[in-house]
Parts: sequence; structure tokens; C-alpha cells
Amino acid sequence: MSTLIRSALLVKFSEIARTLSVDPERMIRHVGADRSCIVSPDLHVPEPWLANVLDASEQASSGAAVGLLMAESWRLSDFGPISLLLQHQPTLRHALGQLETYRHLLSESVLVHVEEADAVAIVRLQLITDRPTPGRQPVELSIGAMLCLMKSMLGGKWKPRSVHFSHGAPANLHVHRRLFGTNVEFGSDFDGIVLDRHDLDRPNPLGDVNLARYAREFLDQHPRGRKISTASNVRRSVHMLLPRGQGSIEQVGQQLGMSARTLQRRLGQEGQEFSSLVNEVRRGLASRYLADSRYPVSQVAMLVGFAEVSTFSRWFSSQFGMPPTRWRAGTDH
Repeated sequence: MSTLIRSALLVKFSEIARTLSVDPERMIRHVGADRSCIVSPDLHVPEPWLANVLDASEQASSGAAVGLLMAESWRLSDFGPISLLLQHQPTLRHALGQLETYRHLLSESVLVHVEEADAVAIVRLQLITDRPTPGRQPVELSIGAMLCLMKSMLGGKWKPRSVHFSHGAPANLHVHRRLFGTNVEFGSDFDGIVLDRHDLDRPNPLGDVNLARYAREFLDQHPRGRKISTASNVRRSVHMLLPRGQGSIEQVGQQLGMSARTLQRRLGQEGQEFSSLVNEVRRGLASRYLADSRYPVSQVAMLVGFAEVSTFSRWFSSQFGMPPTRWRAGTDH
């Protein structure tokens, strides 16, 4: 089943494409979609459509930062049905929590996780996709939209400590500096935004508990999008936990607010097994990390949940028919 996103992203794309002399309708047809996707913001469409459109537009416009240009024009209202709920959250921390709760109304692909240490907080963003890599354009669009949310809560003049991208720096950084400022780091270990920890709990001057409750009740009474399965929730949790050396059924269950036994029962009702889901996520992460030469095999082993490289190598060989070093050699160009 394809990962779905809200078609508002394609509507936003159509607005930016014209400024780059790119025909949005031709691009939409190129990925097998139809015109309704760029005029109706509340459809739910396959995530690869957006990624393919952005990649093709980047090539057609000689490397333009299409994703960032879309993010630069992003407004809180572009979050769609949950905009009112986000606007009236008491703090940024609460707003980030609501993004996860109502992600089925936005994008099933985006995973947001907050880490806190001393005086800083890291808002990590991960795109869950079947592609070997998420791609520069979708990642930059997602980080830019996240910045919009933060500024709506913290003030238009607020700036993060730094912005991080795991991909390399493009030739032209003009739009990056205009949108994020000068503290943009490429080739990082993660995609995300670093901010002062106290910003997570700074009171939102626009927050209104009554309007927030009204918005939440409306969303709960008029659900849109498809119901998120337990298996999908498990995949998201494993994506987040494995690189942290976790990922047991007890740890995933705790993340999802249920016992291991309850989690097993719900997966069984969906015809799924926990071990198969972990293996599925592990395969995707292993191939993604190994395709990036910056990660030594020993680090990849830890990032996908193995304490020993030898154990990782045996598992990888059983899955891909060759050891990780040979697989990596075959993907180098």
C-alpha cells in the first residue's frame, strides 16, 4: 500500500513551478497523476508523485531549489484541516505532538522526533519512503515547512540555532541562506532543526485553549484520510528506535502506549508479525545507510540495531545474498 500525502503539496508546487517556467500540468502528467491534484488541496495521493515531480522540475530548471521555494511560500494555513488546532496550541512542544497525532491528515511519510540535551533541542525529521533515499527536494521542503510552523509559534523574526541536512551542499545556497540564515550545515548525520530547549515551552501568544478544543473535536468527529494501521505505527516507531539501539516489541509497545501482548494481538488481527515489520524497516535502513559512503559498515550495523558487525553481516547476507562490503562496492559509481 503506497504512502499517502495531502495534495496541497502539489497545489503549492504548481504555484512555484510557473515562476521557474516549468509547466506544472505537464509535470503532473509525467508522474501519472491528473489535473485535480494541483487544484484540490485535500486529496490524498501517493508520496512518490511529489518526489518525482520535484526531481523532474529540478532538472528542468537547472538545479533550482524547488522544495525550498515551496517552503518559502508556506503558510500555517497550508497545513490544512489541522491549521486551527496548530495555531492555538499553548507551546511548540504541544504543536509538534499534534502533528504526530493527526499525521494521517497531512503526510504518512513524515516522522518528527524531538531530542533534548542540556540547553538545546533537536527536532529531527525523517521521511519514510520506499525509495533508496528520500531525495534532496522533499527533505528541504519538509524542513522548510517545519520552520514555518516554528515561526508561527515563536515569532516571525525567530531563527533556529542551526539547520541540518544529511545531503551534500548544492552549488547555489542563495535560497537556503535567505530562508534559514547562515547556520545551515550539509553532510550532517541527520535532517532537522536545532533550537534553544526553552523555545519548546515558550508560551504561544495566540494560543487559545477553547479554540484548540473546538478544532480537536471537529477533527475527531469528521475524520479524513484512511485509518492508520497498527502495522504502520509500528514501522514508524521502529524507524525512530532502531538507530537509538532499541526496537524490541516491549520498547515499541511502550512508544505506542500499549503492552507487548496487546501489540502482538492487534498486529495479528491485521495479518502482520512484529518480527517481519522490524526486518522490513531494517532492510530499508541498511540499504539507505550503506549507499552513503560516509557511514562505515560498523556504524551501519549499530544504526540498524546490531551490536556486532559479524552478526549484522550474517543477517545482511541472508537478506541481500551478499555481505554488506560487497553490496556497497556494487553500488559505488
